[in-house]
Amino acid sequence: MAGVGKLHERIDDRLREFIAKQPMFFVATAPDEGGHVNVSPKGYTDSFAVIDDHTFAYLDLFGSGAETIAHVRQNGRITIMFCSFTRNSNILRLFGTGRVVRPDSEEFDRLRPHFGLQHPGLRSIIVVDVERIADSCGYGVPYMELVDERPVLDKHQERRTADEWAERVAGVNAKSIDGLPALEPDHPLPTSIER
Repeated sequence: MAGVGKLHERIDDRLREFIAKQPMFFVATAPDEGGHVNVSPKGYTDSFAVIDDHTFAYLDLFGSGAETIAHVRQNGRITIMFCSFTRNSNILRLFGTGRVVRPDSEEFDRLRPHFGLQHPGLRSIIVVDVERIADSCGYGVPYMELVDERPVLDKHQERRTADEWAERVAGVNAKSIDGLPALEPDHPLPTSIER
């Protein structure tokens, strides 16, 4: 896969294998006009799943804000990037249209088997219909060795009470930093999600 960039017609077995080996990925979204472009690093190996040749999904966990949800709700545009930090250099970008799947929906229940849902800060699942699949060399990406997954987010989130989650839904997760609507007021709290 390394070398000259290439377009792919689908997420085939070779790409699935590459994705499965990456310990993290990056999510990029932006509002329709002006505002801030958002790029978020994501970890946890049980949080990303290829659903079929043209669809993937990932667990959306509570963090510092809700930019991705706000942008996806507004325009759906989303790009995911995987990059290899090993000797086999490669960058894979999946461009598509995303949607937010709430934990109280039937679609969430159908997607449930693809993920480890034990993360205490579980907020939603982002599902993306892929429109463009492209890889490139990644020659400028440094070599790095994975030590381990960072457990800090889960440990931090497991201490929150239902009242604290409700404050986040109504507060910093209600709107993006540009004022776009993000979580709805009745969004399910992580403490109410069946595991």
